[in-house]
Amino acid sequence: MNWLFKRLCERVFRKGNLRVTDPQGSLHSFGDGAGDLVHLHIKSIAAERAILRNPDLGFPEMFMAQEVDFVEGDPLAFMKIAYTNMSWAGARPPWVMGVMDGMRYAVRRLQQINTTGRSRSNVQHHYDLSVDLYRLFLDEDMQYSCAYFGSPSMTIEEAQLAKKHHLAAKLRLEAEQNVLDIGCGWGGLGLYLARRFDVNVLGVTLSDEQHAVATERAQAAGLDHQVHFEIRDYRKLQERFDRIVSVGMFEHVGVNHYRTFFNQCARLLKPDGVMVLHSIGRSGPPSSTAPFIRKYIFPGGYIPALSEVLPAIEKAGLVVSDVEILQLHYADTLKAWRERFLANREKARAIYDERFCRMWEFYLAASEASFRWSDLMVFQIQLTKGNGTTPMTRDYMVDTERELARHDVSPRPRKAAAASRPGKSTRRRRQDS
Repeated sequence: MNWLFKRLCERVFRKGNLRVTDPQGSLHSFGDGAGDLVHLHIKSIAAERAILRNPDLGFPEMFMAQEVDFVEGDPLAFMKIAYTNMSWAGARPPWVMGVMDGMRYAVRRLQQINTTGRSRSNVQHHYDLSVDLYRLFLDEDMQYSCAYFGSPSMTIEEAQLAKKHHLAAKLRLEAEQNVLDIGCGWGGLGLYLARRFDVNVLGVTLSDEQHAVATERAQAAGLDHQVHFEIRDYRKLQERFDRIVSVGMFEHVGVNHYRTFFNQCARLLKPDGVMVLHSIGRSGPPSSTAPFIRKYIFPGGYIPALSEVLPAIEKAGLVVSDVEILQLHYADTLKAWRERFLANREKARAIYDERFCRMWEFYLAASEASFRWSDLMVFQIQLTKGNGTTPMTRDYMVDTERELARHDVSPRPRKAAAASRPGKSTRRRRQDS
């Protein structure tokens, strides 16, 4: 083992039970031996060097290339050890954490210049993958955002329905209102709101695949007179709306464009309107996007600290009428997705290839780890244009949510073997250099 690589591991992994088989076949142990064993096999000197140069990018890339394998454990178990050590003061040397993170933070605005054209390209990179892939691990309604686990025993289907109840309660919907869904995904939330509250919904997305599926779903449900899905950038909208909801889209806006986003929302929202923003955030200070996520999963994306979001809201003239933090809900959501993906791994491999499956497995595991052991969370911010738009207490939210839960029955979990539907697009992912 390269002496510098060994020294790095000794400095980083002081807790936990990590073993590494190096390219020469020698076995090395790191940590204090506590907890479940994770045993890595680093197969080549090139892989060792790549990890040493840039651990946050080199390790997942070498895993994708099959130059790193797990003899025991898996990516999630490894990241648990990594986060345990990073949370221990002094565990990682300053030149790994300090210098690299400082450089990423310094250039993060250049990586988030999300013009209308670039935003569309970034969205297509992730969301124009085959819908068959997403059907392998999402619930029947295709909800690709944090679920709401009212109790630990909930299935992912029940928790995603509860999420829709939770959002609807905060929107205070009335029949025939006009609702804008910014980043509508495959249409599930918009269709639910139209069906349950008799509102008119415009859902906008930049993904061709999502638009096609959402439109097909609206037609199949007989709601295409009431729900319309369009490929439009939020910056190009001119209509006015009684309600605005945005779930899982704000992470793609980019820190450079927060003022633009909230200024536009203020223009689109009627004087007595209500908006609910649901987004991943971080409980710590502003940071930068992990290089693996930025390169392979969400180019142009960024997870904000609330200290970056609230000033932009204030400057847009919007009023924050409610804030809620969902802590471990996304960790449990990702756990369900990861388990379903792994159960359908061979089907995913048939759609794409082994490299893609390893990339996706690492993405799901890294995301779950970030919510479970690091500083990521989800925030829901309710916005209005003035005091008095919403009631003085939050009782109306609880009452509406309970009423919806009494009347809506969540779908039964579908079996993993029936997850994929033939005949849909199997567009291959672009291979990044």
